[in-house]
Amino acid sequence: MRIGMLGAGTIAQAIARHAIRHGHEVVLSNSRGPASLAPLVQDLGPLAAAGTPAEAAAADLVVLAVNWPQIPDAVAELPRLNGTVVIDTTNQFASPPPNPKIADLGDLTGSEYVASLLPGARVVKAFNALYAQFIAPDPRHEAGRQVLFLAGDDADADAKNTVKRLTAQFGFAPVDLGTLHAEGRLIQLDGPLSALHALKQD
Repeated sequence: MRIGMLGAGTIAQAIARHAIRHGHEVVLSNSRGPASLAPLVQDLGPLAAAGTPAEAAAADLVVLAVNWPQIPDAVAELPRLNGTVVIDTTNQFASPPPNPKIADLGDLTGSEYVASLLPGARVVKAFNALYAQFIAPDPRHEAGRQVLFLAGDDADADAKNTVKRLTAQFGFAPVDLGTLHAEGRLIQLDGPLSALHALKQD
């Protein structure tokens, strides 16, 4: 699979390393242009490449991993993502820690807002409930696999199944909670499963 990364920070790099470790190609992008990613691409190896956001968005699957205030700019120039699965890893921090402020989206969840900016895409919320330092290591532990909560609206479950297969390959234990609106609230900021790190015993 070819995976496009919108963002190249800690979470994007962690997911990219898992993907490359399992033979997937990765295209990383950021707001500063492909040249700024040359050292990272060299470190990641031959399965990694740098591109523009539009090039990253042309991949088989796209990961959105930018800071919340950057989302509109990050997706503004993308082509319509008809049927593309987008993993939304973001959290609605209007301002980040140590003085965090959560963006007021009214009745929308964070991923419903993201989906509204990506018409045609099939958005699956995942990775946002985990701290970045726990995404990067091998998710397989002696006591079990790191649980990865996810949510999405895909009517035939195909998008969520794609994400479940991919993340299970990485070693995570994906747990499908349901829709972006209802179950998405469980894993977004202030939700009862946010930052809840658990292992699934197999």
